[in-house]
Amino acid sequence: MSKFPEYKHEKSRQWFDRALDVIPSGIYGHLGPSEGLFLPLDKWPLISSKAQGTYFWDMDGNKYLDFMCAYGPNVLGYNDPDVDAAALEQLKSGNCTTAPSYKMVECAELLCDTVETADWAYFMKNGTDATTFAVMCARAYTGKKKVIFFKGYYHGNDPWAMKADYPGILPEDVANNIIVPWFDMEALEKAYIETKGNIAAIIAQPYDNGNFYDNQTASHEEWQRVRDFCDKYGIVLIMDDVRAGFRLDIKGSDHYYGIKADIICFCKALANGYNMSAACGREFLKTAASSLSFTGSYWMSAVPFAACIATINKMKKLDTPTLFKATGEKLTNGLKAAAKEHGFDLVVSGEPALFYLRIANDDSLMLHQEWVANCVSRGLFITSHHNHFINAAVTDDDIRLAIDIAEDAFSVVAKNHPEIN
Repeated sequence: MSKFPEYKHEKSRQWFDRALDVIPSGIYGHLGPSEGLFLPLDKWPLISSKAQGTYFWDMDGNKYLDFMCAYGPNVLGYNDPDVDAAALEQLKSGNCTTAPSYKMVECAELLCDTVETADWAYFMKNGTDATTFAVMCARAYTGKKKVIFFKGYYHGNDPWAMKADYPGILPEDVANNIIVPWFDMEALEKAYIETKGNIAAIIAQPYDNGNFYDNQTASHEEWQRVRDFCDKYGIVLIMDDVRAGFRLDIKGSDHYYGIKADIICFCKALANGYNMSAACGREFLKTAASSLSFTGSYWMSAVPFAACIATINKMKKLDTPTLFKATGEKLTNGLKAAAKEHGFDLVVSGEPALFYLRIANDDSLMLHQEWVANCVSRGLFITSHHNHFINAAVTDDDIRLAIDIAEDAFSVVAKNHPEIN
C-alpha cells in the first residue's frame, strides 16, 4: 500500500472549468494542460490557493513541495519576508507614477555593480521583452539582420523567437533566423560565409537546458570559442539568462562560464516573483540601446524595483549559487538512490541548481511521465519534461520529504510494471 495517499482535486477542477468559460484554454501557455504535459490530468492540481516558502496549496487544500518554483521566479522562497517588506514599503510611497521612482536608478546601479558585464540596465516586465530588446539593440548597433540560435533554443514568445510552423507565425517573422548545433564552430563559420557577414547577433542560454532530452552543460573553452568568433566578426553576443540567471553566479551566467556577453537578459530570479525583467549591456551598446523605441505602461513601476534590490542583496548575503549547487546535488543524489532501489535508472543532467530528470528505462518517456504524475499526486511537484529549480527556502527536511515521496512513487510505478525487474 502506498505510504502517501493520492490527492483529490475536485475543487481545483471546478475552478479550472470556470476558467475554461472565460480564458482561452483555461490556463494558457506552458502552465496549461492544453500543452499535454500534465498527464494524466486527474493527477495534477491546476489552480492554487496560497504559497509559502517552497510550498504551495491547491484549491482542495493539498500541499505541494514545489521544485518548479513558479517555473523559476521563486528563488528565495514564496512570500520571502525581506522582499515583501521592501515591496510593501515602496507601495506606500508610490508605484506606477508619471515620473519614474528613484528606485529605478538604485536598481540599475545595483545591477551594474553586481553583474560583471553590465555598464547599463534597461527594465521591462517579461523575459521575452528582454530578449526582444537585446536582438533589436544588436540590429540597431550592427545594421545587420540575421540572428544565430543554438539548436533547441527557447528565447520567448515574440514572433521572431518562435518557429515557422507555430499558429499565427508568418514565414517572414523567422526568415532571418539561423539555427546551428551548440558550439559547432564550423557551422558558425559556414553561416557567416553564406550570409555574407549579415549577422547581427548570437543569442543563447548559458547551456543546453531544453525540454524532452537530457541537458548538456557547457565548458569555458566552448564559450570562449564563441566569444572569439563574435569578436572576430563584430557580432553581438547575447546571453539569455532569463532561466538560469543568478542561480549559477550572482555576476551572471556568462561570468560563470568564463566570458563576457555583450548583452545579458534577466527575469525569473530577478525580484522573487515581482514582475520585472532587465537587459544589461556593455558601454559600446549604450547609444544603440538609447535609440530604440521600446517601452511599456508598467515597465517603470517602483514596487518591483524595490523587490529586486532586496532580492539581489539577499542572494548575495546567502551566496545562493553555492547554496543551490549543494542543495541540488543532495536532492538529486537522493532521488537517484530511490530510483535504483526499485530498478529504475534516473538520469540527472544540467546544473544542480536547475536539474533535469529522466527515467532511462524507457525511451518513450512514458514511464517517466507516470512516475512524475505519481509524485505530484502525493505532494511532490515536479514536471515531466522541463528542468527544475532550487530555491533558498528548501531545508534538509524538505529534501528528505521529497526523496520519501519520490521513493513511494517509484514503488507504485514498479508495481504497475513488473517487467522492470
